[in-house]
Amino acid sequence: MSTVRTVLGDIPPDRLGVCDAHDHVFFSSPRLPGEELCDAVAARAELAAFREQGGTGVVQWTPYGLGRRVADLRLLSRDTGVHIIAATGLHQAAHYPPELLTELRGRLAEVFVSELTRGVGTSGVRAGLIKVAGGFHALDAHARWTMTAAAEAHHATGAPIAVHLELGTGALDVLDLLCGESGVPPHRVILGHLNRSPDAVVQRQAAESGAYLAFDGPSRANHATDWRMPDGVRALADAGFGHRLLLGGDTTTAAARSVNGGPGMPYLLRRVRPRLELALGKTLVDRILTENPGRAFAVEWS
Repeated sequence: MSTVRTVLGDIPPDRLGVCDAHDHVFFSSPRLPGEELCDAVAARAELAAFREQGGTGVVQWTPYGLGRRVADLRLLSRDTGVHIIAATGLHQAAHYPPELLTELRGRLAEVFVSELTRGVGTSGVRAGLIKVAGGFHALDAHARWTMTAAAEAHHATGAPIAVHLELGTGALDVLDLLCGESGVPPHRVILGHLNRSPDAVVQRQAAESGAYLAFDGPSRANHATDWRMPDGVRALADAGFGHRLLLGGDTTTAAARSVNGGPGMPYLLRRVRPRLELALGKTLVDRILTENPGRAFAVEWS
């Protein structure tokens, strides 16, 4: 049976409910000094605010070495009633000190598999996806290394691979590497940030591959493409790809949390959901928020 691997254990896909398919409860990076998501009290309040809007599932795409705090995720999930999926994986090289990357050479896939099957550190919390990242319109050596390791870990476990596309670019190169060269089934790949590069042709080609397409990070000042997103999602749905679409908030800084005055996690359901219902209808939006994440993150775990 396929199950979704949450921080509290494996659950049937239909229990995930209304899901923010790409967000961050905790996240710390040297690229965002002073904006760390590291306050457990604020995290609890943010999840509670999301729950009040009807949300019941959050997929945290924070990978290895960036402040995942998986033990806290377990406590927060219990306290708020929100299912949380944690990630293994590795972000772009700029997010890490060079000595950490050197230490991971030759054993990256092993680390991913261990975190998916045995747990992150001594927490006992198992990751439910692998998160990796591309570059702007290209895949550098670091991206190819991490994606190759992610493919190895997928073949060992069945885990889905979620990909940060830099400014929404490089989707087809990612699919060539993961699915073409490395043999990952396209339906096990989730392409993130496609709304940041609203190229309808590339989005259609990516959808035709069989991958999942995530439209995430609404209301971001440096990605002013919100107004185009409903039309792009509707075009994909009209072309028969409504079952491959995902929605997420992608809160990456403390200032962006709703409890700190930003849009935060609740914005996805408070504002984005009704706007999409005007374009797509309530029935399809409900499926995108519930059925699609259940399928995308459900695995017959090895």
